[in-house]
Amino acid sequence: MKDKSIIAILLASSLLFSGCDMFRRMAGRPTAEELDRMRIEMMARKEAEHQARIDSLRQVERRLSDSLAILDSLRQMHGTILNPSEMGGLFTTRLNARYYVVVGSFRSRGNAESLFRTVSEDGFSPVLINFRNGFNAVAIAPADNLRDVLDSMRDIRSRDFCPEDVWILVNE
Repeated sequence: MKDKSIIAILLASSLLFSGCDMFRRMAGRPTAEELDRMRIEMMARKEAEHQARIDSLRQVERRLSDSLAILDSLRQMHGTILNPSEMGGLFTTRLNARYYVVVGSFRSRGNAESLFRTVSEDGFSPVLINFRNGFNAVAIAPADNLRDVLDSMRDIRSRDFCPEDVWILVNE
């Protein structure tokens, strides 16, 4: 009986001093230390995700600010931006860039071809664009971002062939 009491006392004292981690380890469950580490890792991941969202929002804010500044510059130049759908859509022309500077738009294809030759002689690679509404436009300086096409438009406006009503076509 004395052996059983000693075993019971030893077992009770081992339970008292070892805590729940021993039983967790025996059951294959994580210990308190492992749980704390997992909580810290989860919080670090959530913080990194949160920071990534904040960085993404800041990047969008910068792009929006840049776009507004570009549009303000275009407004000061008395420039216009049009989408092909505002002119009935494109007829047969396939455009590769997002933006083009349109230096002339004519009902007469002959007039468009004449400007096309003039622009070519000035060192540009023009594109003849056919719209569904019957107009033929001469476009130059293809670009995929608005800042580049605006810079090109500033340069083009100083050329002899460029009319006052030059505009930007948005190919969407």
